[in-house]
Amino acid sequence: MILFFSLYLHMQIVRTTYLSLGSNLGNKLHNLQQAVDQIAEKIGAVSKISSVYKTASWGFESDDFFNICIEVATSLNPENLLKVIHEIEASLGRKKSKSKAYNARTIDIDVLLFDTEIIFSKDLIVPHKEMMNRKFVIIPLAEIAPHLIHPIEKQHIHICAKNCTDDSRIEKTNEVLKRPISISEKFNYIAIEGNIGAGKTTLTNMIAEDYNAKMVLERFADNPFLPKFYKDNERYAFPLEMSFLADRYQQLSDDLAQYDLFKNFIVSDYYIFKSLIFAQVTLQKDEYFLYRKMFDIMYKEISKPDLYIYLYQNTKRLIENIKKRGRDYEQNIAPEYLEKIHKGYLNFVKTEQHLNTLIIDISDKDFVNNPEDYVTIIDIIKNA
Repeated sequence: MILFFSLYLHMQIVRTTYLSLGSNLGNKLHNLQQAVDQIAEKIGAVSKISSVYKTASWGFESDDFFNICIEVATSLNPENLLKVIHEIEASLGRKKSKSKAYNARTIDIDVLLFDTEIIFSKDLIVPHKEMMNRKFVIIPLAEIAPHLIHPIEKQHIHICAKNCTDDSRIEKTNEVLKRPISISEKFNYIAIEGNIGAGKTTLTNMIAEDYNAKMVLERFADNPFLPKFYKDNERYAFPLEMSFLADRYQQLSDDLAQYDLFKNFIVSDYYIFKSLIFAQVTLQKDEYFLYRKMFDIMYKEISKPDLYIYLYQNTKRLIENIKKRGRDYEQNIAPEYLEKIHKGYLNFVKTEQHLNTLIIDISDKDFVNNPEDYVTIIDIIKNA
């Protein structure tokens, strides 16, 4: 029951929204692809994209439009969804006019449906009040969601499309847009590692929030041997490493067995091999020999991540980050100790052939305060 409640607390409410996109200025196909890519990045996973339809301009004389509809899973509420849509439109050159008259545009994005909700506000009306009367909206929507029921009309969308009285021209083209694949589709389990102070827990939290993943965070704060170890390394190294190994094994065994109860994507801020890396640095030879026997037994039973990420941060930045987060027992960590840990990780990455490993150098990046750096890291992961 405790595990069930814990998983529930970490869940985000993800809802399905349907968006209509159109363009009739410039490179229309490129504009649509750029919009879809930004929607996947800033709003949520794009699960379906309709064919590209060429339609006559509606309500004014202008070049033909390219129109599509897409299905998106988002954790944004309607207000924030609309805000991000306007930001995407502006970034792609959409200039808002004070006039209510229709005009040509590089991109136009409309919210058609937001789950089964009915919304009447100053800035947003959902279902879109004109969607039933426009072929360029209802036909692409019927292609990707024919059996969806309109919240007000109480009819399937494919029936709504058949009943549409719009007699304007619409033509399905052979153009194809690429659906962005999110990291939650590409991977089931990602482990993020790094030296002390590299930012692995922060990145894990950010990815979990953005992709509605289940998090597995190391419970280092509960280890009573950790403060003692930093005061007396030799005396407390073995009990510290053994307690970490036991705890990591239990946590990963429990959480990885349960992760698909609610979601198919899990991200952790450590992997059990971390235990061996630190043990190599901290233990005496005879202690390490005994430790390795225990580790090998446990390691065989642990699920391997689809992607193992090592965040590289130079030692100077590590020291700065350690001081900034202010944990008393970490303040006397020597740069030499951090260098040993880093070498241990690199040796692991070089020798472990059964893991899909990715090293990301974040020494010149601030993914917490600079959104562009975060996007860069996500793109690197997507292309791994």
